Amino acid sequence: MATKTKKRKEIKRKLLHKYRLVILNESTFEEKISFKLSRLNVFVTGTLCIICLIGLTTLLIAFTPLREYIPGYSSTKLKKQATELTYKTDSLVNVLNYTNKYIENIRLVLSGDLENSEINRDSVFERFKIDPSTVDLNPIKEDSVLRAEVAMEDKYNLFERNITKTDLILFPPISGIVSQMYDPEKRHYAVDVTAVTDTPVKAVAKGIVIFAEWTADTGYVLIIEHKDGLLSVYKHNGSLSKSQGDLVRAGEVIASIGNTGEFTTGPHLHFELWDDGNPVNPLDFIDFK
Repeated sequence: MATKTKKRKEIKRKLLHKYRLVILNESTFEEKISFKLSRLNVFVTGTLCIICLIGLTTLLIAFTPLREYIPGYSSTKLKKQATELTYKTDSLVNVLNYTNKYIENIRLVLSGDLENSEINRDSVFERFKIDPSTVDLNPIKEDSVLRAEVAMEDKYNLFERNITKTDLILFPPISGIVSQMYDPEKRHYAVDVTAVTDTPVKAVAKGIVIFAEWTADTGYVLIIEHKDGLLSVYKHNGSLSKSQGDLVRAGEVIASIGNTGEFTTGPHLHFELWDDGNPVNPLDFIDFK
């Protein structure tokens, strides 16, 4: 017990033992500054200096731009910018996919190629074809009431056309003789209307010109996009009066009759209508006489 007490007193004595730190002039040995220190004072002072240095470094990193120079540390602003760029990249990818699909539809309209369509309509119709002998064709009460309502509405319907754009009225692009009819079996998805050279060609409805260029096969071609996915196509024109991006009104002159392109047989208008990427017979909607 006495030994432990003696050791404690010895340690305390060493910690509190005073030392003198003197700074002398090397030439004259004149005393300039002197400090009275103990081991305990040195330890406490050193510990406080280290704590202050750590605190100051933490403040510099947390509240000054110096933190951006630390490897692996990114600022909140940079993280926000990275997140925004990620969202913009995803949006651009979606827009690019939509644009590629849109351009592919335009290519199909120009070439009249439906063989690469993802849906084979004939196979779909064949799959869901029903044998009439297996169906009860006797009308029920609800069917009779519906037929009566439809018949009443048809009395006041000026147009009995199978068209999905019920609020869209189509004007004839030209007046003339139809020289070749719409024939999907021969992949002729248009009507050819003969007319005198330089006869004005008019827009069938209000829309925006999405294509107005020269092609080797069909000469001067102009395509107008109307509302609800309806496209009107004018081929073999002698000249074009509108450019891509122009807005046109219904009945406005957009081109003139010509005989351009390798596949032409004389002055005429090759006119097509496409509804949501599918060809339709223009004669169902327009009277060219």
